Parts: sequence; C-alpha cells; structure tokens
Amino acid sequence: MLDLKYIRENVDRVRKALADRGEIFDLDRLLELDKERRSLISELDQLRHQRKKTARELGRRKAAGEDISSAREAARRIGERIAVYEDRLREVEAGLDRLLMQLPNLPHPTVPVGSDASANRVVRKWGDQKRFPFEPRPHWEIGEKLGILDFGRAARISGSGFALFSGVGALLERSLINFMLDVHTREHGYREIWPPVLCNPDTATGTGQLPKMADDMYLIEKDALYLAPTAEVPVTNIYREEIISEPLPLYLVAYTPCFRREAGAAGRETRGLIRVHQFDKVELVKFVEPAESYAELEHLVRDAEDILQRLGLTYRVVELCTGDLSFAAAKCYDIELWAPAYGDWLEVSSCSNFEDFQARRAGIRYRDRSGSVAYVHTLNGSGVALARLVAALLENYQQADGSVEIPQVLRPYMHGLERIEPPVS
Repeated sequence: MLDLKYIRENVDRVRKALADRGEIFDLDRLLELDKERRSLISELDQLRHQRKKTARELGRRKAAGEDISSAREAARRIGERIAVYEDRLREVEAGLDRLLMQLPNLPHPTVPVGSDASANRVVRKWGDQKRFPFEPRPHWEIGEKLGILDFGRAARISGSGFALFSGVGALLERSLINFMLDVHTREHGYREIWPPVLCNPDTATGTGQLPKMADDMYLIEKDALYLAPTAEVPVTNIYREEIISEPLPLYLVAYTPCFRREAGAAGRETRGLIRVHQFDKVELVKFVEPAESYAELEHLVRDAEDILQRLGLTYRVVELCTGDLSFAAAKCYDIELWAPAYGDWLEVSSCSNFEDFQARRAGIRYRDRSGSVAYVHTLNGSGVALARLVAALLENYQQADGSVEIPQVLRPYMHGLERIEPPVS
C-alpha cells in the first residue's frame, strides 16, 4: 500500500506510474475522498472542541442554578452533528481503504518502461544453450519413458494441470528441495521456516495477493482460507502487525507446496511441467532497512543464480518492464532456464523488491538507528521453483540411450545415483 501523504504530494508521479504500468485506476476519486476525509476530520475537531466548551458552560450554569435548557439543546445539536460527520468519515475512510488496496506499487525509476514482456531487458546470461548429437526429447516424454512422471494418473486423481512423481522422480524432487535448503541455510545465511500453507484473507491481503489475484488463488470457502500460492505469503506475514525486534537484515527461507489456479491459462504452456496447479518451491524472503534494499535485491538474485550454476544449467536474468511487474513489486528480476527440447526459456524465479508496500499493508515495522519506528522493506524470490527446474534438468541432462544424468551436486542426496535409467522391459 502506498502512503496517502506521498500520493497527495506526488500526484504527477503516481499518475505517470499508473500509465507506465498500463493500470486503469480512478486516482481522481481517491484524491477526492482524501480531501473530503481531511475536511471531515477538521470539522470534527472543531465540533468536539465546541462540545467541550458547551459542556463546561452547561456545568457552570447548572452550578449557579441558572436555566440550562438552551445550553442543553445546543449540546444535543452539536452531538447530532458529530454523529453525522463520524458516520460519513467512516464511509469515506472505508472507500479510501478499498481504493488504496487496489492501487499498485510505484515502479522504481530504473525499471524499463514498456507495456508487455517485449520491453523486458536481458541483464546477463550464464552458460551455453546445449546442442545434442540426437533429437532431444521434451521433458514430459522423458519422464514418462523413465517411469518417473505420470500425467495420466495425476489427471485421474486431481484433473488436468497436475503431476505425479514416482520412484526416482519423487527422490529427485525431494533431493532438489533438500539441496536448495542446505545451500541457502548453510552458505547464504538464511534461517529455515516451515510455515502453514493455509492463509487467511488478512495474510493474503498483506502481501498483495488480495484483492488483485483472487481469481488465481484456491479458496476453501467453508473456512475462508486460501491455499498459499507461494511461501512469500505466510513467511512475510510472520511479522504482520509487529515491530521487528531482531536485528536487520533478516533472511528467511522456506519450502512449501504452492497452489495456483492459473485462471485462463491454455495452449502450449499447459504441456508437462510448464504450468501446473500444484508445484514445490523454495522461497527466499528478506526484511531489510530501506537504504539497503536495492543492494539486497542484487544479492537475492545472486543467491538464486548460485543454485542454477551449481546444477550446471544455462539461464538468463531478465529485468521486467513496468507493464510486466507484479502488483506489489517496485522492481523485479526474472531468472529463466533454457529448455532445449521445449525450445524456450522457463521462468524459475522472480526476485522482487517491494520497498515498504507490503509492510504498510501488513503493518510490519522496525526501529531505525535513532530508535524511531518505520516501515521495513520486504523482498522475496524463488530459490527456486521446482516444476520447471525438473523440466529443464531432464531436457538438458538427457542422454542418447534415454537415460538422464544426475548433476554432480545432487548425487549425495540421491544415494549416489549417477543416472536415471529406463526401466528394463
């Protein structure tokens, strides 16, 4: 959520930011309500002062034995006016809150301006796009031939858009999770969290998923709980409505299953593991002082890149343009893996700086060096998401005989297994 005072004093910047994002938002209505709110508060202050003055006069006259009927009537009329103004103020503030919750974050000045992904900027690449002496197979064919992925049975259990990992496939998924958690906790300095994956509406609102992304979230209506679309939601809300007492920066990492309806998704991206409704992810979350947040964003991206480099996978880092930013982000980098048979780049991480946007919505504060209470800056990024990571691993490490080589760093987690071999027929 943006600071209302900042909006009022920087209307042109906010208006331009909305245009750069391609967002349709009634900023004029918000400013009207803000003006009315301030006017109502001023009127109420005067009326309350007048009520106190009248009450004192009423007391003086009563003590002196004078007629108090006129003073009592004046006090009644003031009370009625106060009640009317208070009712209207509640309506105005509720309307303001609704609009503020729908207003996206302002892009950082360094974010490229553009309406869609075509304006995104490739910052760097790592590794070479692999060439094969044979026709590479897509990951869904590889996985099913090896007996480690079963999309048919997953569809029978849950419907389309789900995957069933079996045998060595399940071990590969678990090994990747453990490997990433070990690297981030032992070497990158993150503290591991195991959070709930059911979140109440206040939690989802605090990080900006609600109301904007409601159609993409799974809602358990009977209990008014949402399945977490990412561990960012429960982990960031650990400190909701708190003043953080721990020293900053604070680094947290969590593995959770993630659930997304992907409303409207269709076409080529629905094949295999590219766009599924349930997937595993290791998430990185940071709480930092405002002056350090953009340096911390660069470190966050490097932490996610380190995982991919250790796995020997070709990737690129892409800076998102204004029109491609998420609702809550001020700046974001996507990390994309090359999938040779799929023939495209697969996003496996989005690393974002939200500045104080989430902290204002969730009431997360800290004490600065002077002892003053201020809103913290929050960041998060996938470290990384597994469904597409598995897809890229299978496609990049496939062999001519149908087997898949296991990256060296994963072998200790996979009981020394060096290859996933096709089943003996």
